[in-house]
Amino acid sequence: MSISSTNSLIYLFLLFAFCEMQIIVGNDNQTCLSRKSPCFGKKVPCPNQCPFRFPSNSKAKVCYLDCDSPTCETQCKTRKPNCNGRGSACLDPRFVGADGIVFYFHGRRNEHFALVSDVDLQINARFIGLRPASRTRDYTWIQALGVLFDSQKFTVEATPAASWNDEVDHLKFSHNGKELAIPDGYLSAWQCPQSQVRIERTSSKNSVTITLPEVAEILVNVVPVTKEDSRIHNYQIPEDDCFAHLEVQFKFHGLSSNVEGVLGRTYQPDFQNPAKLGVPMAVVGGEDKYRTASLVSADCGVCLFDSAKEASEKINSDTEYGLLDCTGVANSGNGIVCRR
Repeated sequence: MSISSTNSLIYLFLLFAFCEMQIIVGNDNQTCLSRKSPCFGKKVPCPNQCPFRFPSNSKAKVCYLDCDSPTCETQCKTRKPNCNGRGSACLDPRFVGADGIVFYFHGRRNEHFALVSDVDLQINARFIGLRPASRTRDYTWIQALGVLFDSQKFTVEATPAASWNDEVDHLKFSHNGKELAIPDGYLSAWQCPQSQVRIERTSSKNSVTITLPEVAEILVNVVPVTKEDSRIHNYQIPEDDCFAHLEVQFKFHGLSSNVEGVLGRTYQPDFQNPAKLGVPMAVVGGEDKYRTASLVSADCGVCLFDSAKEASEKINSDTEYGLLDCTGVANSGNGIVCRR
């Protein structure tokens, strides 16, 4: 007996619906663990365009849930810094504030500046650079980040190189002054159960995501200053140094209204950006206010990070958990975890 056109349409509709259900069932879910989040405890399915939180292809977009968003909808995103997005710092260095306004802060080469300073979080940057003849200021780039959080100190650096090679990893990490060895490889990671801080490679080399639970997410990528960049901007980069540096983008959770720093101050509720709108390269100052003695110091003129609180928390943490060794290396290459 022949199938009527109506039945055929019903059959095709059911088949399509079944296929869609199969796709949805295979998708990952995202959940926000912070009780402060409007999405707390909800299992939100990932979209079909990016069904996985950790896709096998490092170039594929990942499923992402913004735990600060009231809509609680997953979206697709790349795991490398968006240099045109809010909270980014790229190039020499070009910042995009929380207000979306682009500004430049040149600082000085071989010195350190507070990018973000709050009561429980400090993020500093080390600048590298050069000053060609006839120039009145340094050309600078961010070479390293120092993070003070939860009584711990982390650093991530771009290692110097005479010339750039994509097959070489140019990242260096440390935790509380000891170097971390995070094996090359997509999704290779280090994590400390004491604070759940996690550093994860988002490509086999030169890209990582640093997660400070309920505090911040930092996307990091290493790039060189190319000969073409040098030609266009007249950097006069020497032959023996490609000035490998960091591109970074920050996502913060729960900063205080008094947060400070070159970038941090743009997150103040009543912040008025001094950068002049319409100026191609709006440069803001404040070197003296934001300069720190080292990559892991919080001694700038306007720094808010509470070192006394940090010391107190460390004592309490050591009493509760015992001293933790966060330098163990996983033989499998899939991760590094802290051990008692």
